[in-house]
Amino acid sequence: MKDFRSRVEAERAYLLRYASLQLRERAAAEDAVQDTLLAALAGESGFAGRSNLRTWLTGILKHKIVDAIRKHGRETPIESDEHLEALFDANDHWKAFPPAWDNPDGSLEQKQFFVALEMCLEGLPSKTAQAFLMREHMGLETDEICKELGITSTHCWVLLYRARMALRKCLEMNWFSK
Repeated sequence: MKDFRSRVEAERAYLLRYASLQLRERAAAEDAVQDTLLAALAGESGFAGRSNLRTWLTGILKHKIVDAIRKHGRETPIESDEHLEALFDANDHWKAFPPAWDNPDGSLEQKQFFVALEMCLEGLPSKTAQAFLMREHMGLETDEICKELGITSTHCWVLLYRARMALRKCLEMNWFSK
């Protein structure tokens, strides 16, 4: 049977894939995994074998991911919403309404739409994209998102609004206008 260190190291690739889903920077994901492995090795006596090793390591990694998100939030300046302001006039009304969609159901079924959506998501600021994906993809509630990102509910709603507006604009330019 493998020793504990070898078993922990064998889970590195899985943990890196898991961290990469939440942290958009490869270096941040690698750092979170490294911290997880170090914590696991230091806390070997805390692993009693009552759960699967991968499950135990993933639990540690979740905490490291939250720490990384919080740290990034403290170090990142507040996102600019200048690009959104260009959509509104002096009275905060839309300057132009979006064009009508010819066949939205058909568009959603097309694989190219999802390629365009992914490109638009990659263009969002990190915390904005995380909040949007946590809400729309993972189905988390506002309080859960706030806890994970270390933000207030007001900030969460602002991030979700910005994400929707930016995605709308990006999709109009890169998908619906084609």
